[in-house]
Amino acid sequence: MIYAPSCIVCLGATQQPALGGSTIGMAKPSLLPGERIAWEGKPYSGPIFRPVEVFLIPFSLVWGGFAAFWNASVWTANADLSFKIFGLPFLAIGLYFTFGRFLLDASLRKKMTYFVTNKRILIDKRGRGSSTKSLDINRLPALEFDERSDGSGTIRFGASGGWFMSNNLGIWQPTFDPTPQFMRIPNVRSVYELIQKQSGA
Repeated sequence: MIYAPSCIVCLGATQQPALGGSTIGMAKPSLLPGERIAWEGKPYSGPIFRPVEVFLIPFSLVWGGFAAFWNASVWTANADLSFKIFGLPFLAIGLYFTFGRFLLDASLRKKMTYFVTNKRILIDKRGRGSSTKSLDINRLPALEFDERSDGSGTIRFGASGGWFMSNNLGIWQPTFDPTPQFMRIPNVRSVYELIQKQSGA
């Protein structure tokens, strides 16, 4: 087990189902014969600010500010149409960097549901492009979790990759992280211990 102190800051309160409890209105996944749900829950649905934001937010503001200045300049100066079109993608990227990524990330997390069964770890995503990611609970990769002062936290099913890895889009929003994880769930230590028990570790 790798245990790390709290390193994520959020806005608002976290209201989640208790360990072993059932959540009203929560869609259930397709289960295997003899499979039963031991825990189910959802991630925190508000914006998540991580330590890496110390670097990302200033970068976002610089990029977005320059893109806005460029577009305002070429449009007010009645520049050639090619210059106007050239600046629009950079403006769109700047808007995403500045605040769009927080909104998109929160929106995606609202559609996620997590399950621990006696056979698998399930990450269920609803909405457009619905999918379910399944991990054999007896063949889990290295588990990592961090716990906040309020008892909530994140469990990662796999070793953490570097934030600045070229193929890790999770640097911009957690829902793009390729490593399966239970993001910002309540009672994270209890859920971690339950997974250990179910897997026979």
